[in-house]
Amino acid sequence: MSPTVRAISFRVILPFVFAFAPAAALAQSAIDDVHITPRGKTVDVATVAYGANSVAGNYLGSGVIRTSANLVLVPVSITDDRHRPVVGLDQDNFQLFEGKKPQEIKNFSTEDLPVSVGILVDTSGSMSYKLERAREAVIQFSDAANPQDEFFLIAFADTPQLTTDFTTSPEHIENDLLTSRSKGQTSLLDAIYMGIRKMRDAHYARKALLILSDGGDNHSRYTEKDVKAALKEADVTVYAVGTYDRYASTREEVLGPELLSTIAGITGGHAFTITSASELPEVTRNIGTQLRHQYMLAYQSQALPHDGKWHKISVKLRLPKKLNYLLRVEARPGYYGGGK
Repeated sequence: MSPTVRAISFRVILPFVFAFAPAAALAQSAIDDVHITPRGKTVDVATVAYGANSVAGNYLGSGVIRTSANLVLVPVSITDDRHRPVVGLDQDNFQLFEGKKPQEIKNFSTEDLPVSVGILVDTSGSMSYKLERAREAVIQFSDAANPQDEFFLIAFADTPQLTTDFTTSPEHIENDLLTSRSKGQTSLLDAIYMGIRKMRDAHYARKALLILSDGGDNHSRYTEKDVKAALKEADVTVYAVGTYDRYASTREEVLGPELLSTIAGITGGHAFTITSASELPEVTRNIGTQLRHQYMLAYQSQALPHDGKWHKISVKLRLPKKLNYLLRVEARPGYYGGGK
């Protein structure tokens, strides 16, 4: 028997155009979203775990307090066809599966908790006339962030460089970008790998990488396979914005959008492809808002906590079909059961 779907109203509570609206319009509100009002109450989180490591704990702003429960936390973003966050859903609107087995959602939260964010900016030669827009994009992203979020900056050309270590002041990132100069080739994969490793120093359980680039990789030591494997073992969500010229001149540029889309997809994130650098600030503000409006689902896995195996996760919505058709569900597709 199919699950009962409760009556739900669907309404837009702020300006209709979000992802590609003028920056001035976006700046009018910190929350541009689509609101769904369900019947029933929302259950706040009590005890959760985090992704690939199945680490349980009380999920507080300062991080995760470890306990013995084998719970897995699944951050979920729900957006409409204009990439606006959808808010107002409750626990009964979600179905969660490990493999093909339905899982009981033990805890549920929509609380705006802080995130550790690594910002990866392409400073290769082809970015020369786009760097100013990239700086503005970082400003828009940080304006939409939680005031407690922490950030680091990696600039990458021939090699990636940690330009700014973890800071809670976005101004440090913005100032360091002012001194960046475009030159050389694109070590995109090396930069992502460095970002994953840097996240070991993060203070928060929620982690994300934001990538701003204008082409594919042409100068990395690590391979796409290396980076994919590292991302599957890391609890990091990747968001990427690729700004590409209409007429790509190299194979790397042609494959760039597919590369970023694949990398973001295996983490439950999203890759945006744009053809004008002028769109960068609006899109990054969108991403910042999405990070603040994730749903956190926690379930107790029946798998052995350190089996080292890949466990597939899927999330579905319990909503009327006409709403399901309009909404996009983004969640991490699985996790490794830790090491032995």
